[in-house]
Amino acid sequence: MADALDLENLVQNPAKLERHLSSALDTAFTVGTAYSLKIIGAIIILAAGWTIAGALQKAILRAGKRSARVDITIFTFLASLARYAAIAFTIIAVLSSFGVETTSFVAVLGAAGLAIGLALQGTLSHVASGAMLIIFRPFRIGDVIEAAGISGTVRAITLFVTEIDTADNVHILVPNGLIWSKDIKNYSANNNRRAELKFLVSYADSVETAIGLVKQVLENDTRVQKTPAPVVGVQSMTVDGVVLVAWFWTAAGDFGQVPMDANREVKAAFDQAKITMSFPQKTGFPVGAPRIPI
Repeated sequence: MADALDLENLVQNPAKLERHLSSALDTAFTVGTAYSLKIIGAIIILAAGWTIAGALQKAILRAGKRSARVDITIFTFLASLARYAAIAFTIIAVLSSFGVETTSFVAVLGAAGLAIGLALQGTLSHVASGAMLIIFRPFRIGDVIEAAGISGTVRAITLFVTEIDTADNVHILVPNGLIWSKDIKNYSANNNRRAELKFLVSYADSVETAIGLVKQVLENDTRVQKTPAPVVGVQSMTVDGVVLVAWFWTAAGDFGQVPMDANREVKAAFDQAKITMSFPQKTGFPVGAPRIPI
């Protein structure tokens, strides 16, 4: 009833109504202006912080590329860490612009972080594993590795994942925890690697001749190292034939191509010398072996 009477009085008194409307508009304008400025300021802070985070990451990566002493892997990890830290400070600054007490917010954030950390132990373990990969450096960017069942070239190591390009150019993101918790094979760690080739020769042919031909092929290939010298010999004798094994050393970069070329050259040499390369026989008799009539 009182509100109805006040409204009636305002209608009957235009001057008083005008004052009330003016006061309400001033209040709305003041509040709107204040919050509009805060929203605009928050957007500016957010855009600036995001830009600074990206620029900081790129600056650290550029510094890493110019540095000849420190591995680029460390700079990649630090760049990722700096970017996330800058984004976190930006979010705190945005909340502060709205009048949120950052001190209490940091305390609340710490408690929330603890709860989230307990809930996301697996995810945070990837961060810890990434730090261990950076500290102990079992591999570096550009190395060819086999880890967590994935083989390929390492392209980047971030807080959570390691980026690997496979031999068929597939980009794979492997969680750091999976890599650190299992065996890691680094094919680029050593300059030289030992290759192994096997040949199955018929019993009817001369083993010494076959061994000599394999040695000759390996000695003629300049990519095969002379020291230590290639080793060729009889590994075993089976019902299908004599198994020859060849061990030789080559540069890590030539490891894939040299064995394929050697196989081709050995096959050509065996064909020219009339040496039969055996294969499993269903009858159980090696190729060329005398068969006893039943």
